[in-house]
Amino acid sequence: MNRHLPAVAAAALALLLTSCQRTPEPTDTASKPADDAASVSAEETRAIAREAYIWGFPMVESYKTLHAQALQPGGPDFHAPLNAIGNVANVATPEDKAIITPNSDTPYSFLWLDLRAEPQVLSIPAIDPKRYFSIQLIDMYTHNFAYINAATTHGNVGTYLVAGPDWKGETPNGVDKVLRSETQFAYALYRTQLIRPDDIDNVRELQAQYEVQPLSSFLGTQPPPAAPTIEFPDYDAKTANELGFFSYLNFLLQFTPTHPSEVELRERFSKIGIAPGKPFDEASLSSETRQALLDGIADANQELETFQKNKINTHEVSSADMFGSRDSLKNNYLYRFAGAKLGIYGNSGSEADYQSYFVDAQGQPLDGSRHSYTLTFAKDQLPPTHAFWSITMYDGKSKLLVDNPLDRYLINSPMLPNLKLDADGGLTLYLQHASPGKDKESNWLPAPDGPFYAILRNYSPAGAVVDRSWKSPGLQKTN
Repeated sequence: MNRHLPAVAAAALALLLTSCQRTPEPTDTASKPADDAASVSAEETRAIAREAYIWGFPMVESYKTLHAQALQPGGPDFHAPLNAIGNVANVATPEDKAIITPNSDTPYSFLWLDLRAEPQVLSIPAIDPKRYFSIQLIDMYTHNFAYINAATTHGNVGTYLVAGPDWKGETPNGVDKVLRSETQFAYALYRTQLIRPDDIDNVRELQAQYEVQPLSSFLGTQPPPAAPTIEFPDYDAKTANELGFFSYLNFLLQFTPTHPSEVELRERFSKIGIAPGKPFDEASLSSETRQALLDGIADANQELETFQKNKINTHEVSSADMFGSRDSLKNNYLYRFAGAKLGIYGNSGSEADYQSYFVDAQGQPLDGSRHSYTLTFAKDQLPPTHAFWSITMYDGKSKLLVDNPLDRYLINSPMLPNLKLDADGGLTLYLQHASPGKDKESNWLPAPDGPFYAILRNYSPAGAVVDRSWKSPGLQKTN
């Protein structure tokens, strides 16, 4: 079975430095010692913990991916060390477990950037504008701070400098544009369209031409002193989803200078021991404080559950609302939290649109053990796109791709010549666990024998998708 590691992550870690090497100054409010949590009431502790979990979860979830992809040589999901590109020419399969809700449309290249010592320069080959490609640049908060794509390069060779928050240089000769990350670590996620199975060698040829190098190498100058070595903590999912979450968050905060809009927020977090690099000692907590912190985490997850039911499942809130730059998200932490929980590293709305199917047309949760479903696009009502669209199946429990006898994890627009149209010219897809019959298997998207969900993705969506004048059809139960 083919392997590939899905769409992915943002951010990693180290000690804050000036001009890429400064330790935090004592006057930085985000770096002051935290107040004694014992002086904070249980009620306030719970409220702050809820707020901090919603705000910080995307960062800790990103660290899971960073750790797997760049910090564990020999691990099943390792691709390349920091500041090196790891290419995967295949698309994602159920064996890829580092990222939930993975994209299986495009082969990926992965680049985790350590920007502490100096910027990194990304070089892009000429790419036919008819082939979709993008490099999504993501900071540690999971903000999409920039894109390199066909609209940027117009099919030509391109050279782009990615700088951290402390770099003060001018745009060097030979660099098309400087792209700035708020944080000392960032993530570059490359997507290169595989147009059809026999196109894979062309994808590999393009991937081999993606390059990254330090600015000093690009300029042919003496490199600056190396950034300090970091003791990266091992990632443990159970720890990260309990009180250990705050320990991971404190570690990551060392690499995220406080944004002016979040000074008061970071000061409030310090009341319960959340501060850059500060040890979070669970053992010293009173039973009351410990329970208040756990209750705060539970409150955050309950808020997400309600938000998903009332806003996401009803399509009142779309992927375009949950993924994007800091400016576009406007510090809506609940939206960013929901995006990270349901499918981290989603594209900004202008780059790709994601429409989710968590419930059927009657609002009931999807379950392949109880029902079969159809998704019907009326004649001339396929998703409008400038690139391509796909619908992908996910296991409702693991949030990963679904193993099945066809090794088919999605149906997309490049497959249209092999799909059967309805008598009236429409297109019906079958989302169910058992085969709908040999005559319909071309249109079958296998579901697990239990809960599932599906995501309709549209790359370079047309205006009718962006402004929501095109409506996606609902899933209909057939038994």
